[in-house]
Amino acid sequence: MKKLVIVESPSKSKTIEKYLGEDYQVVSSKGHIRDLATTGKGGLGIDVENGFKPTYVINKDKTSVVKDLKSKVKQADEVYLSTDPDREGEAIAWHLAQELNLDLNQQNRVVFNEITKDAVKKAFLHPKYVDMDLVHSQETRRMLDRIIGFKLSTLLQSKIKSKSAGRVQSVALKLICEREKEIQAFIPEEYWTIHAAFVKDGIKVNAELNKVAGRKPDIKNEEEANAIIQNCGKDFVVSKVNEKLTTRSARLPFITSTMQQEASTKLNFSAKKTMQVAQRLYEGVSIDGEYTGLITYMRTDSTRLSDTFVSAAKALIAEKWGKEYVGYYRTKNDANAQDAHEAIRPTSLANSPEKIKDSLTNDQYRLYRLIYYRALASLMANVKLNSTTVTFTSKDYDFTASGSVMVFDGYLKAYREYESSKNEELPKFTETENVSAEKVEGKQHFTEPPLRYSEARLIKELEELGIGRPSTYAMILDTIVQRKYVTLEKSSEGSKTKVFVPTEQGNLTNDKLEEYFSQIINVEYTANMEKELDKIADGSLESLDVLTRFYDDFMPLVDNAYAKMEKVKPESTGEVCPECGKELVIRDGKYGKFISCSGYPKCKYTRNLETKEKEEPEKLGIFCPECGGELIKRKSRYGTYFIGCSNYPSCHYIKPDENAKKTQRRFYPRKKKANA
Repeated sequence: MKKLVIVESPSKSKTIEKYLGEDYQVVSSKGHIRDLATTGKGGLGIDVENGFKPTYVINKDKTSVVKDLKSKVKQADEVYLSTDPDREGEAIAWHLAQELNLDLNQQNRVVFNEITKDAVKKAFLHPKYVDMDLVHSQETRRMLDRIIGFKLSTLLQSKIKSKSAGRVQSVALKLICEREKEIQAFIPEEYWTIHAAFVKDGIKVNAELNKVAGRKPDIKNEEEANAIIQNCGKDFVVSKVNEKLTTRSARLPFITSTMQQEASTKLNFSAKKTMQVAQRLYEGVSIDGEYTGLITYMRTDSTRLSDTFVSAAKALIAEKWGKEYVGYYRTKNDANAQDAHEAIRPTSLANSPEKIKDSLTNDQYRLYRLIYYRALASLMANVKLNSTTVTFTSKDYDFTASGSVMVFDGYLKAYREYESSKNEELPKFTETENVSAEKVEGKQHFTEPPLRYSEARLIKELEELGIGRPSTYAMILDTIVQRKYVTLEKSSEGSKTKVFVPTEQGNLTNDKLEEYFSQIINVEYTANMEKELDKIADGSLESLDVLTRFYDDFMPLVDNAYAKMEKVKPESTGEVCPECGKELVIRDGKYGKFISCSGYPKCKYTRNLETKEKEEPEKLGIFCPECGGELIKRKSRYGTYFIGCSNYPSCHYIKPDENAKKTQRRFYPRKKKANA
């Protein structure tokens, strides 16, 4: 029997099988095969009282997959676990080993960072053991998320009808809600700036008041601005000319979060879409009839690049643009980075975006191009600029004007489409030169509130605060939108950028979590939890210690919230139930809001909630022949009009409106049932 290799994704199994040859059979687990059970105390699937022992069950949709895998394992001489190269992939490999009775004391774990022939074949020459520290870290994360998710979600559903809460999800919501409160509480303050316009050699120069008697100006109103304008006049002297060569270096190659941010701002991709497209580029596309992975693994927080890639990239840069464009290799030493594998980069520089464009969809091409040239630009020379600052002085008032001219485009040679550099050349001024301003004027401004979070800004904030992992951001943002805690709205008219705005339910959820769970649902606690998970991964901290300490902090808060949090009553309609006479209320259902009897479950009366404004009935000034009430003209749900009594439902008198425009309705005879 062939050697059996188990990967996560079906789309890459055939590619890897071709690389490995006839001796190997590559099959897919199609992701996770099992998860925590929903049985036991609290439905957690975790025996808290016995050392947080988890109980796992096979996912319902993976029963046949596992059965097939077991059959193949029995026939195989050797079995390799080649799931994704991260903590989650390590955990999936362990779950497979447990369920398929594989020996964890054997070196049967194979990891590669890119799906190319050389990388895959090389990885199989050096199999290793399943890393149990990584498994324990991921298992602890899953148990923490299950405990918080189940306990908080059940509480919030029963008290305020919120659908869910989560360890990282709720902190992301907190950031959005707190930003909204800042915006609503913001009071604009007036301030003024003073500008002087000069012309020399036909070039207009705009200078701004920078200092008054050596200090930064603080001009609060028009009166103060006019006093300065009158006092300084229009005669100036050039007091200082500062010319220097400045440089600007390229940004580092992409990690998951920076790729999501840049794809959002440059390509208008959502984080979810970015990860879906990147997944396909990683798993491989068909080029000239052969599948190959185009980028390295897209879930990473390391900016490291392999020596092989750096050498190849520098050679390409020198060949294509010249040796002067070759830069130097830099990496970021981030304490939070796992550094398990490389930054996101192309697997082969020979696969230029332009060369393989016809093999890609438009979205794949755009994202691949961004990744390709970002990796290349990170190894290119700095942009060089001649920068000039001129100071114009009148009495105690110093005005400055700045300009710069690019003298060497450096990394922009590759990355110009995504990053621009404007030339703002100043005419030649000499110190002590007398100049006259064409005009000096003040401009009124008002301070502005902080910006709402776009996807890119929120991802950047979460990353900087050390909350969650880059691989989870897309799912987190998608969840809070799906739960209707926030909406994504255009930041301004005509803008493509969408920003998060909390809904009423989102604010209510955040307020209740803040009131009862501020010790747990906060930035510091969540970021510290990530550090503890990292320590479990490197073997310096025990999982049980982390879970016990968390549970002892968390459960008293849950008990207190159940005892003290008020239950939100459904919104009243002001109507009574036609069946039992009790109050009708608005409830949330699976398909949206609807009207229901407050006496439920004893009374099961419901009806749809009318979202459109109803047309007001027209009073006709004539009386009902049955009860004497006034007759009115109404519009039916079919769009036709009829005349009825205003005393409905006590009086059921009705007749068609003969003057109304009739609508044609087609009726089909019911089919007769066939004889048995």
